[in-house]
Amino acid sequence: MEHALYRLLDEQRIPYQRFEHPPVYTCEEAARLIPDLPGAECKNLFLCDAKGRRHFLVAVPANAGVDIKALGETLEAKGLRFASPERLKKYLGLEPGSVTLLAAVNDRDHQVEVVVDDALWAREAILCHPLVNTATLSVPVEGLARLLAHTGHAPRVIAVPRRD
Repeated sequence: MEHALYRLLDEQRIPYQRFEHPPVYTCEEAARLIPDLPGAECKNLFLCDAKGRRHFLVAVPANAGVDIKALGETLEAKGLRFASPERLKKYLGLEPGSVTLLAAVNDRDHQVEVVVDDALWAREAILCHPLVNTATLSVPVEGLARLLAHTGHAPRVIAVPRRD
């Protein structure tokens, strides 16, 4: 799975820098173990609506607290909540701790909507797991945009509501 992602990035001529590290499960662990790579650290949330009909992959700056209720209103998704690990596996082929914008490559049936915070999208590059939490890639935003368009997941770029 990870190797197929690297092949796709290379085929699409999307540059990236790769750094391997021990498994990380939180932004705090990542900040401690990953050197200063060029790019914005981000937090990725996999959410679904109350009925489990709509699924969202949401990326925000690592230090952002997300107001999930307000985000649900913005996305017109009632009862927005964290999706289960089973849904994460089913829709994105991931284990908890490995959620990443790059997982859109695994959603071949286009069941997941990609949402990116505008402050994050304004950065030059974003740090992303390559479908596993034992490595981090620095990928230019322009390259991410091309990859997401290639997979049919053009992101909805919005000011994700913050929690105070």
